[in-house]
Amino acid sequence: MSRPSIAIVGGGASGTLAAIHLLRLARASGTPVAVTLIDRYGRHAAGQAYATTDPGHLLNTRAAQMSAIDGEPGHLVDWARAQGLDPDGFLPRAAYGRYLRETLAAAEDPPDRTLHRVTATAVALDAEPGTAPAVRLADGRRVAADAVVLALGNRAPAPLPGVPGHPRHVADPWAGDALAAIDDGAPVLVVGTGLTMVDVALTVTRAHPGTVVYALSRHALLPRPHRAVPAAPYPVRLPDDGPLWVAGLLAAVRRAVRENGGEWHGVVDGLRPHIPALWRRLDLDQRRLFLRRVARYWEVHRHRMPPAAAAAIADLREQGRLRLLRGRLLSAEPVAGGLRARAELDGTVTELDVGWIVNATGPGCDVTADPFTAGLIDAGTARPDPLRLGLDVATDGAVLDAAGRPHDRLFALGPLLRGVHFETTAVPEIRAQAAALAPRLLAIARSRAAQPAA
Repeated sequence: MSRPSIAIVGGGASGTLAAIHLLRLARASGTPVAVTLIDRYGRHAAGQAYATTDPGHLLNTRAAQMSAIDGEPGHLVDWARAQGLDPDGFLPRAAYGRYLRETLAAAEDPPDRTLHRVTATAVALDAEPGTAPAVRLADGRRVAADAVVLALGNRAPAPLPGVPGHPRHVADPWAGDALAAIDDGAPVLVVGTGLTMVDVALTVTRAHPGTVVYALSRHALLPRPHRAVPAAPYPVRLPDDGPLWVAGLLAAVRRAVRENGGEWHGVVDGLRPHIPALWRRLDLDQRRLFLRRVARYWEVHRHRMPPAAAAAIADLREQGRLRLLRGRLLSAEPVAGGLRARAELDGTVTELDVGWIVNATGPGCDVTADPFTAGLIDAGTARPDPLRLGLDVATDGAVLDAAGRPHDRLFALGPLLRGVHFETTAVPEIRAQAAALAPRLLAIARSRAAQPAA
């Protein structure tokens, strides 16, 4: 009889953390299991975030918070020290990708607990209730499993309106070596001013000393820098239960900052672990209000720049090589040497001739824009969360079907759960989800192992 099998769709950090926790728990309990990790780009463990080779692309969180193993906060620190890296600082993202790959490999325990890495695009899922699911791949293969985990990670940026396909339009800066060609010194318009823009700006300005970057967004807000010495988390006092309103949440945060002597880093860090529970206490209208009015301000304080990156960005701005523009992109058209962008800047329509346009607006927000998840929704196997930011799930991560019934063999974690948890895109949250999901997956594997051979 074949071993119980779990298929994980998505080979980035979310899928890797799910595989690591499942394999480690299976080893501890002596349960045989075969895990198939499906990644469309063949970047198993590194994924989109950690496949970069640019040494200037750093983690935006200190190593002490980035352990892959739930309950072992020193795991990454110990690994970094053994590699001769600074365990107290912000590691290169490429190094973190190597850490995930090595941690995943160490979790394997052949022949009873194995990992099969598959490079392919998942196009559909056969998941009738009461039957074993199977993932269908673009190349015609079919991966049958006793349970499937959807760990799709962040979606590609939504297309820029009015910008045509063009060799000098980079629609996704993390697609392969998309930034490698930007080395001719022509000006670059980056749409978005978050952490992706920071990485793009650092890369393209290092590639050519004459490159000037224009960074455009609605608010022209940059991520705030981390403190050189981390602040202690500071508690935010809120009612213990019951409904919550955005106004009350903001008032409590402002009060905590005042009580903490104006130091906001500790307040944000103290609030972060409670965000999923607070999010559930906001009704749908309040969640929409938060996304519309508050989310961007939360993000620039929550997703901060490492000190080295912040210093480099400050230098670029002082040299005039990074210029922030507040407004919105209206359209673009090809011209000799690049693209002519039309943008509304502070209420005035302006034309800007640039050599390149890079879409750094961040992950796409519409779950139905991805053909795979759209297919699940169309088939009634899954349903979007009420905000359509991802999939709707039960408290244990089981995917809810069109009627709201939890699937007994289909689960999700990571950024797909943004509408349910809001804070679900960073390693600390995802590793906790992976650790909580592992016993459920192991129970399915044990049940399958206990079945008599046909």
